[in-house]
Amino acid sequence: PDWEEKLLGELLAYEQPTKYLVSSTEYSDKHKTPVLTAGKTFILGYTEESDDIFCRSLPVIIFDDFTTANKFVNFPFKAKSSAMKILKPIGDEVNVKCVYEAMQLLKFHLGDHKRYWISEYQYLTLAMPSYEEQQKIANFLTSIDNKIEQVTAQFEQAKTFKKGLLQQMFV
Repeated sequence: PDWEEKLLGELLAYEQPTKYLVSSTEYSDKHKTPVLTAGKTFILGYTEESDDIFCRSLPVIIFDDFTTANKFVNFPFKAKSSAMKILKPIGDEVNVKCVYEAMQLLKFHLGDHKRYWISEYQYLTLAMPSYEEQQKIANFLTSIDNKIEQVTAQFEQAKTFKKGLLQQMFV
C-alpha cells in the first residue's frame, strides 16, 4: 500500500518525565531499575527506588529535548532529567519501533538552546506505511539488532580470550 507523509506530532504524543524522575543518584548494579538518559550513556546506572517507575505504554522513545538524542526503550525505567520527553504512539496504528528507526534518518540541525520537540521536531515529517507494514519493518529491524548484539558479544569474548593469551605469553 501507499506510504503517507505524517508529522511526528501526529504519530507520537509526549509525556513529561517529572513523575518518573529518580531522586537519588546513588546507583548500583545490585539494584534492578535502570535510570535512563537519551544521550550516549543511555543507562546511567540502577536505582533501588521502586515507586513511580515508567512501565505502562511500553515500548516508548525517550527524547532529549535540548539535543534531540533519542533511544528506543522496551523495559521499565526511571528518568534522570526533566529535559527528556517520553514519546508514545498516538492510537493503535503506530508502531513505535518503526517510527524510532525512521527518526534515525532525519536530518535536523540544532540551533539555539531550546526545547526542540514542541518548537520544531514534532513538525518534521516521515513517510509511514500501513500498520501491518510497520510491524513487518519493526520485526525485521529487531532481528538485525539481535544479531548485532550476538556478534558484539562474540567480539568481546574474542578480545578477552586474546588478552588472556597475551598475558600468558609475556609473563
